[in-house]
Amino acid sequence: MSDELERAVGVLEAKRLARIWSARESFREYRKLIAPTLKDGWFRQSIECDMQQFWDDFEAGKRPKLILTTPPQMGKSILVIDFLSWMAGKNPDHKVIFASFSDRLGVRANLRLQRIIESPIYRRIFPETRLNGMDGDTTGRYLRNKDVLEYVDRQGYFRNTTAGGPITGESLDLGLIDDPTKGREEANSPTMREKTWLWYTDDFSTRFSEAGALLIIMTRWHVDDLAGRIIEADPGITVRTYKAIAEEDEPGRRLQGEPLFPELKSLEFLEDRKRQMRLTSWTSLYQASPIIDEGDMFRPDQIKLIDVMPANIKHSVRYWDKAGTDAGGAYTAGVLMHTTTDDMVVIADVVRGQWSAGRREDVIRQTAEMDGKGVSVWVEQEPGSGGKESAENTIRNLMGYTVKAEAVTGSKTTRSEPFAAYVEAGRVMMRRKPWNREYLEEMRLFPNGKYKDQVDASSGAYNKLTLGKSTLGVWQMYANDVAAKRAAEAGE
Repeated sequence: MSDELERAVGVLEAKRLARIWSARESFREYRKLIAPTLKDGWFRQSIECDMQQFWDDFEAGKRPKLILTTPPQMGKSILVIDFLSWMAGKNPDHKVIFASFSDRLGVRANLRLQRIIESPIYRRIFPETRLNGMDGDTTGRYLRNKDVLEYVDRQGYFRNTTAGGPITGESLDLGLIDDPTKGREEANSPTMREKTWLWYTDDFSTRFSEAGALLIIMTRWHVDDLAGRIIEADPGITVRTYKAIAEEDEPGRRLQGEPLFPELKSLEFLEDRKRQMRLTSWTSLYQASPIIDEGDMFRPDQIKLIDVMPANIKHSVRYWDKAGTDAGGAYTAGVLMHTTTDDMVVIADVVRGQWSAGRREDVIRQTAEMDGKGVSVWVEQEPGSGGKESAENTIRNLMGYTVKAEAVTGSKTTRSEPFAAYVEAGRVMMRRKPWNREYLEEMRLFPNGKYKDQVDASSGAYNKLTLGKSTLGVWQMYANDVAAKRAAEAGE
C-alpha cells in the first residue's frame, strides 16, 4: 500500500472514529450511524434534541418527567427504541420498564432493541453493553427473552409490558410509556380510561427508584386520556406538543399551515386525512388538542332561566347520585327538582362535591334539613352489597325524612331520555345560580363528557316526579313532537 493510500485510509478511519465518539455523546449523531436511511427533517432534529435534553437531565439527577405528543405514524416508536439502545450503551446499569397498549408492540420493541445491540455499528460505539449469547457468553445467567433483556455483567435491564400489565416486584430507573391507548373505542370508554389511570398510579408509578425518570410518547385521543390526567395532576410536568399542521408561525421551524414532517407525510396527505375524519378526531390525533364531542341528547338552550320560583309548585324531589372519593375522581351530586300544576319542571338547586363517604353523609343530612320535610329524597343505589350498604346508611342518616333508595337499571343514557325530551320541548326551567354554568356544560356534552353526575341525578329526579303520574302522558306527547321535529330536520 502506498504512503498516499495509507494516509487516505488513516484519514477515513480517523473520521469514522470521530463519528463513533460523537455518537457516544450525541443522540442525534448516534441515530445517523445506526439508522442512516431514516428520513430527516427539522421535526426529527427537534425531537432528538428533546431526548438529548431528557438524558442530560436524567444523568444530572433531576428526575425529568416529559410527555411528547405527536401525530400517528411519525416514527416515534422507532425513536423510542433507538433512544433506549443509546441509553443502554451509555449506562447499562439503568433499569427500564417499557409499556404500550399491546403485548405485540412490546415484543416488537424488544426485538428491535436486540437487533440494534447486536449490530456491528453498535458494537463499535458501545462495546461494553452485551446481551446473553454475545461474545461467546451463553451461560444463561442473564435473561434474554421476549419480555426481559438483562445486560451481561451489569445491573440494568429492559422489560416490556402492557399498559395494565403486571410489574409487581420490579423496580425502574426509567419508566417509558409508548401509546397506552389502543384506539377510539377504548379512548371513549370511561371504564378503560379509569383502568389505565389506576394502573399508572397504583402499579407503574410505585416502581420508580429515587432518581427515576418518566417519559411518555403518545398520540392524544381524549381530554381525559392518560396524558390529560397526568397533566392535570402534575402541572409542573414538561409537555412538548407537535401538531401535524402548524396552527401559527413557529419561528425557525415552519409557517402557519405547513406540515410537521413533510419528508415523511406531505401536506396533501395530511389534508386528505383531515377531510376523511371528524373534526374532533383530527384535532385529537393529529393536532394534539383533544376536544369532546358535544352530546346529541340534550339541548340546554331550551332551558329557561328564572330569578323567582313559581308559586304553583306541585311536587318536589331531591335525588342523589353518590360517589365516595375525597378531592378527586367522581362527584356526588344532589339535584332538587319540582313540578308545577301546569306540568313544567323546575331545576331549583344543585349540591355537588368530591367528598369522603363520612363528609358526604353530613352534606346530605344538612341539605335535607335546608330543603325541609316537604321534599322527598331519593338515593341511587349502586350494584352489589357495597352499594346497598351505602344506600342503607343514607336512609338511616335521614331518619325522620321521606327517603328511599333506587337500584337503577339500564345505562345512564337510557335513563336520561325522558328528561332530555322534556328539556327539548321547552318544558324545563332553572333557577339562576352560580352552579348553572357547570350544570349546562355537563348537559351539553352528555353522554360524551367526563362527568355525568348532575345529569344522572337530574334524570333520576325527573323520573321520580313524573313517571307513573299524569305528566307521563304529557312527556310522551312532547317526546313524540320532538321525534317528529328531528326527523323533519334530517329530511326523513
